Amino acid sequence: MLKIGILGLGEGRSTMSAVLNSAKWELKTVCDLNIDLCKQRAKEFDFHNYTTNLEEMLSDPEIDVVGIYTPDHLHAAHIKMALSHGKHVVCTKPLLDDLVEAASLLELSHKVGKRVFVGQSSRFFEPMKKQRLDFENGAIGELVTVEAHYNADHRWFLGKGWSLQDSFKWLFGGLSHPVDFIRWYLPEIEEVMGYGMLSPNGVAGGLKNQDTMHFIFKAKDGRIARVSGSYSGPVQPAIRESEMSCVLRGTEGCSQGDYMDLRYTIADKNGEDKQITFDDQLKYYFRFEGKSHHAGEYNNYLEHFADSIEKDFIAYPDLKEGVGTVALLKTMEKTLASGKPEKVQDTIDEYGLTSFLNP
Repeated sequence: MLKIGILGLGEGRSTMSAVLNSAKWELKTVCDLNIDLCKQRAKEFDFHNYTTNLEEMLSDPEIDVVGIYTPDHLHAAHIKMALSHGKHVVCTKPLLDDLVEAASLLELSHKVGKRVFVGQSSRFFEPMKKQRLDFENGAIGELVTVEAHYNADHRWFLGKGWSLQDSFKWLFGGLSHPVDFIRWYLPEIEEVMGYGMLSPNGVAGGLKNQDTMHFIFKAKDGRIARVSGSYSGPVQPAIRESEMSCVLRGTEGCSQGDYMDLRYTIADKNGEDKQITFDDQLKYYFRFEGKSHHAGEYNNYLEHFADSIEKDFIAYPDLKEGVGTVALLKTMEKTLASGKPEKVQDTIDEYGLTSFLNP
């Protein structure tokens, strides 16, 4: 069993549940600056080895992996600290909210020989796993285009003080999910064009950056994709639209994975229409109140990462792929500011990442 220490006990709540329900992991220590939150999690999970001192956790020689679930703008520093202490790393999405430290992190990971895995949990939800399997088995023929969205009423998020800081951006905190779907199926995005706005609810709540956005992508081979997101207002009922969906349109079929609704539909190349629901796994994925935490997918990706360490294969998204996704997000940020199409390679060059991402 791999031993893990978890940093950040807000989102880290799901990670604690995942580890404690896995035969492949042992929870060694948890850490948060908020002692009251440490005590709350200790009571909730009957796990009492907590600390507010990160250095104390990182210095524990028994810990193999550090899970990072802190606010986005702290990820780079925390990844660097964990790697410097000789730990493998799992970091929640977005991997980074900037690319300033990306090259040094890639160099450090290679130097110390430790893996960094991006907890891009949306890939590990049941409908998306089934959609990927069907795609790889050729059920929809050749891929033509991808459409993805993530629309959610996240006004409750305004209660988190750091969400009102200049550093918090829904572009990274929210759209990184559907953008990852695009990268999963069309990894070589060349150009992006998009528009965004800060909604009236976002303005009233004190947000500093856009909370409503639409983008079009063009891959190097000419295929196109689109992504949308809106985060500060009501959403349609689930019977009409899932909060997060990924649609694959192929030459012989079309499929749609509906994330939070555990629903998958496909019109395959044989002319058969199917809808699958995974209601029997509701308690596996959604273990707490409502759907604000979905620990089952954390179980899935942590066990995948454990297998990659044991069997020596790369668990994707790894650090390189994660940095590539952040480069796309930064290019999306550029087009929001410029109002014109922007090239991803320009962003890669700007941050000195060409030798890492385009060897």
